[in-house]
Amino acid sequence: MVSTTPLGRPESPGAPRPHLVFTDPAGRRRTAPARFGPPSRRDPALPQRIRNGMLDDRGQQCVQVFLSAADAANPAARALLDTEAGTALHLDRTLENTPYAYLFPTVIGYELDTAEPFLLYAAPRGTAAGRTHVISATDQRVFARDLTLALCLLDGQGLVPRGISPATVLWDGTSVQLWGLEGVARTGRPRTPWGRAPFAPPEQHRGEGLVDPRDAVWSVAQVLYQLVTGRPGPADRAPADLAQHRVLAGTLPRAFAPAAAGRPTPGALLELLAPEEARRLRPTAGDGARPHREAFDRALDAKRRTPAPAEDTTDGAPDDRPPGEVLCPYCLENIQLDLDKLYVTDDQMQYRPLDLSRIGNPVRREDVMRGAVQQCTADPDFPEHHIPVPYLTHGRPLTVAMIGQSSTGKSHLLTQMIAEITDGGLERYGVGWQSVNPEQHARFVRERVQPLRSGKVLDHTSGVGLDGFARFVESLLLTDARGRVRPVAFFDLGGEDLVRTDGALRFLLGIDALVFVVDPALALPLPQLDEVRRRWGTEVDRDGDAAFGTVLDRLPRTGPYLETPAAMVLGKSDLLRFQPPVDRWLGEGPPATIGPDQFLQESGDVYALLRQHAGQAWLRPFDAFRRCTLHIASATGGQESQGRYPAGTGPRRVLEPLVSLLAMHGIIEAPGSAASFGVGREAQ
Repeated sequence: MVSTTPLGRPESPGAPRPHLVFTDPAGRRRTAPARFGPPSRRDPALPQRIRNGMLDDRGQQCVQVFLSAADAANPAARALLDTEAGTALHLDRTLENTPYAYLFPTVIGYELDTAEPFLLYAAPRGTAAGRTHVISATDQRVFARDLTLALCLLDGQGLVPRGISPATVLWDGTSVQLWGLEGVARTGRPRTPWGRAPFAPPEQHRGEGLVDPRDAVWSVAQVLYQLVTGRPGPADRAPADLAQHRVLAGTLPRAFAPAAAGRPTPGALLELLAPEEARRLRPTAGDGARPHREAFDRALDAKRRTPAPAEDTTDGAPDDRPPGEVLCPYCLENIQLDLDKLYVTDDQMQYRPLDLSRIGNPVRREDVMRGAVQQCTADPDFPEHHIPVPYLTHGRPLTVAMIGQSSTGKSHLLTQMIAEITDGGLERYGVGWQSVNPEQHARFVRERVQPLRSGKVLDHTSGVGLDGFARFVESLLLTDARGRVRPVAFFDLGGEDLVRTDGALRFLLGIDALVFVVDPALALPLPQLDEVRRRWGTEVDRDGDAAFGTVLDRLPRTGPYLETPAAMVLGKSDLLRFQPPVDRWLGEGPPATIGPDQFLQESGDVYALLRQHAGQAWLRPFDAFRRCTLHIASATGGQESQGRYPAGTGPRRVLEPLVSLLAMHGIIEAPGSAASFGVGREAQ
């Protein structure tokens, strides 16, 4: 936030004018000398503040909605401003070149990833309906038409305005302008308490059920009733005197039904209020993604028509053989349990040999073994390293590799992914977890999870690895719904540094699941990412991520597709949180259950976004693997500022890529088979 000269106060001669830097709706950066008046609360119950202003480069009157630094430290307050900005920008983009843009505020610009985030609007048009005392019957019909038309336009985008009240509906004598966009929610999301009676419908006021477009119909009816009668209506039923008001009696009785199911839809209400306008209302233009979504459908159909190899054992069942050789997660050589090479740590955190012959109690022995490690000597030239015993005693570990250039944010994404697991994020799918080694896991939480969650920017993943190529990050024991336990090891692959060694090739051949992380600043030539590229010193790469190609070129295939389960993640998606389809998916909660078509709609949307703006080179992993889902995720929820995230980190959808991979391996059970998960139906 800049310091600014209040409106009406003369500036000192020769004094430099303070400037405001922000992004306009087209994604371009703008710097303008700015003056603002005193701030006030738009709504005493909400944290946003508002003040009138002037952008002197164009003589442009504006209104700034902003958060103070203290309020911005609260993630919930930032989320409200994000919701308002996202809705306003979505409407600006959707209604451009239509006759309906006048119904909503006009966005000038925004700056949200800063200590004092703000949103700029053009000056409001009209006066709040709550301060409008007299309105003719003709104007009442226009008012009702415009307000219902606004509902229909929002409904067409899957949005429901929950904040309609006499304070948020403006009237200029000829038309309506609807504000209060911070209260907009997506249809079908769980309701949360919002608004005040009587303008909030009963179920919304209580926060019960799912958001429904008919919630807003109640609010419109209450605003119209107060406008006509000069008093608020009952909070839970139709007004007793409704029949006495001709303008209301013929159209609104059902709008006051206490439950949404009894009310008309916005479209049905518009048919009653303004049938000619309802017939003229036409769908808004699409975003140009349709041909690219059709290309996804064709690519997926080709995968469905390709039979999986007969020898492919993709049910993901852990190896039931006696404990044998596994791949050391550090030196990537084969290792097996050797009871003569076990160690435990002493009070000084130093390793000392463990003599199991002195422990006769089997329960005590098992507990000691859980905290023990084995020294790996498979590669005498590799630095000294130790493997937790549970990693060696539960069959072949499932190896998950994160792939992408160092700028993609893999470290943050993987840290948040593991943190979500340990927070119980997989329990809804019947999967539990344990640490492989309590001390190592505690160190991971202390050194990675806690600093990131407190808002610190992490260094690139550290740890012992193979020539800078495969770095082991963490391992967990996952227990599926059938009680089967399997170690899962997470690796960070710096594919651009891959050297052609036997160890690297052996590791690649043994990978069980791959996560390809796409950096939007490298992939997408969208103008809203230009400032990010300038700040990071990067450019758009139309040839795709070099790390993807390095890894894919080393993996042998015996048919048209690679059979290893894979996922692609558009990381740092908070950079695009107002860009469709990111704006939709980033706010979606985790699926309660997993179905055979899970993630296909999201995959198609991400595929279309990358194909439309980045090009086919960035989709090479999807083209290479038979089963590959695509995801939108943000490890932090916002951009860093001076080495920190101003309001801490708020991860979004970081676990979904792993959920998909675990379903492909059968650890998470989904209808159909693990072999068909990711292509949408039973593999042929």
